[in-house]
This record gives sequence, structure tokens and C-alpha cells, in this order.
Amino acid sequence: MTRAVRGAIQIITNEKRTVHEASLRLVREILSQNKIRREDIVSIVFSLTADLDAGNPATGIRENGFEETPLFCVQEARVEGGMPRIIRALVTYNGGFGRRGKAVYLEGAQALRPDIASRRST
Repeated sequence: MTRAVRGAIQIITNEKRTVHEASLRLVREILSQNKIRREDIVSIVFSLTADLDAGNPATGIRENGFEETPLFCVQEARVEGGMPRIIRALVTYNGGFGRRGKAVYLEGAQALRPDIASRRST
């Protein structure tokens, strides 16, 4: 069965290293909390708010062991009043029979979905 789980992280600065490190941390946390093995990943899609243009999350995680994983990165829709400096990830994977994915919200991104983050995230 193919499943998908999402997550988000807010970062403090628009710097290449920060974007890469935060993206890797977010993906690792999504995989850990959902017990997803790297070989079960189908693909990962990232989105960034328009104020993040110093680095590409896909490049950052590709350099850290995800060379074979299909990765894609897009700009998040600009929404009035939206949270700044947010990286989102949608991980599609094979497995997870009989259980729902656990969304992961880190470093302030919990405010995006307090209904989910309060029950399911660190």
C-alpha cells in the first residue's frame, strides 16, 4: 500500500546551510516517527515559503544519503498572513498497512496545524 505523510519546520535564517540542515532534520524525524525505511520511500516533495531562496532542500538531503530518492522542490503558495520561513515535506512511501502516518511539525511549525501537532508531534 502506498502512503504519504507530511511535516514542516520553521527556520530562523535564510541561509543555504540552515535550509539544508533543517530539511534533513525534518525528513529524518518523519522517517523515524513513522518507522519508514529509506528503501520504502517512493518520493519526497518539498515546498518553501517565498522568503526562503538561499538553498534547495532536495539538494541538501541528496548530499546526505538520499541520492537514489526521487526529490522535488516547489515554492509554497504565497498567502497573506502565512507563517514565514517554512519548509514543508510530503514523503510518499510503501508500507504502513493498517496505520495512519504521523505528521511531524518542528521548531514553531506546530502553529500551522495545532490540531494535529498537539496530538502527534514532537
